Amino acid sequence: MAPRRIRPTRPLAPHGLPGHLVGFVEALRGVGISVGPSETVDAGRVMATLGLSDREVLREGIACAVLRRPDHRETYDAMFDLWFPAAMGARAVVTDEEADGARDDDSLPADDVEAMRQMLVDLLTDNPDLADMDERLVAMVARIVEAYGKYSSSRGPSFSSYQALKAMALDELEGKLLAGLLAPYGDEPTPTQEQIAKALAAQRITQLRKMVDAETKRRTAEQLGRDHVQMYGIPQLSENVEFLRASGEQLRQMQRVVAPLARTLATRLAARRRRSRAGVIDLRKTLRKSMSTGGVPIDVVLAKPRPARPELVVLCDVSGSVAGFSHFTLLLVHALRQQFSRVRVFAFIDTTDEVTHMFGPEADLAVAIQRITREAGVYSRDGHSDYGNAFASFVQAFPNVLSPRSSLLVLGDGRTNYRNPETELLSHMVTASRHAHWLNPEPRHLWGSGDSAVPRYQEIITMHECRSAKQLAGVIDQLLPV
Repeated sequence: MAPRRIRPTRPLAPHGLPGHLVGFVEALRGVGISVGPSETVDAGRVMATLGLSDREVLREGIACAVLRRPDHRETYDAMFDLWFPAAMGARAVVTDEEADGARDDDSLPADDVEAMRQMLVDLLTDNPDLADMDERLVAMVARIVEAYGKYSSSRGPSFSSYQALKAMALDELEGKLLAGLLAPYGDEPTPTQEQIAKALAAQRITQLRKMVDAETKRRTAEQLGRDHVQMYGIPQLSENVEFLRASGEQLRQMQRVVAPLARTLATRLAARRRRSRAGVIDLRKTLRKSMSTGGVPIDVVLAKPRPARPELVVLCDVSGSVAGFSHFTLLLVHALRQQFSRVRVFAFIDTTDEVTHMFGPEADLAVAIQRITREAGVYSRDGHSDYGNAFASFVQAFPNVLSPRSSLLVLGDGRTNYRNPETELLSHMVTASRHAHWLNPEPRHLWGSGDSAVPRYQEIITMHECRSAKQLAGVIDQLLPV
């Protein structure tokens, strides 16, 4: 007799489906996905139309209603899995009286790791597409998490995807899976067949990782609550990832948000400029135009607006510790170059060199950024950050770059490797410029720790914390000239 499932003791939606949907929308806003009231209403209509019978159809329907940007999809999917889980508990829950008598024919002892690995290989080999996987594979993943991913913590039972995957020995598993995929081709498969089999094996192992990770998050959310998983287990939006902690893949994803950010900033700037036109009266033209009426009534003439377009001088640290931040900021500045009469870019590690010529209108920005450390003279000593020598070489080699029409923008973390910070030279540079700002990717609470000279630089130049793309865009939005 098949095991009888028991309803979970706590409801998934204690405030009904409308309240559950509102909670889901608030959670999306909490991770940075903007969802408005009208989109929430649309999502409610989607739920009413599609129903709850097909979870994947519901996932796609709500995504169409609430998502505005495709790069938010990964975070949305993780949040959807938290709020609309595929199951409750261990998926197959039996009553106490049935626990001894009811047992699945395909079940294996939890401590028989080798047998479970072999069964997993068979299931992965038999499923040509994991998107249409059968219930056996889903149940197997649940059993792996229950048997090998469970551990005791101070807050009670919890689950670890790393622990579960380690027990499955994925490298060995991938080798067996590859052998199974190559078996139909005989002893001497062609190179093409080998390449296809390797790609399929790697793809299925990657999908298996995702399945185990999703199951682990589901079980953890039941034990510790959604907030715990949302804090530690949900992929961050590209614009919220901290520059100094971003991986190579995250930095590549962040580069995709440069163009949308630039368009948003340009639109805001245009609106600010339109608002700034009001209230500026051209007194001479107003008096002249009102002479025919003797000034009663007076016809007010507004002065023609002259948008500020200063020269922008960017001085950026391209050393390894802050390279990702500097590269992203340069991409954003390049996208906003039309807001300035001229943009000059200088890069340094321990010596400053001009790299403006690498950022022409038709230049491939990714290639230009790679060329900086390869072709520009950004280091002449040991290749470690030296802000003092960088400022000295800038003033010596480019004495006339800064002027009352210039806005100076310094990019870097202000860590000098305990060398002379040359604050007098920075003070001279700030005095020579009309505006001067420093963008720092480090958290504010780390300013002044270790070899950081930020407190000394802060006395001279306005320092802004820019840990993520979202924070950087907000700062640049404030600094753009009206």
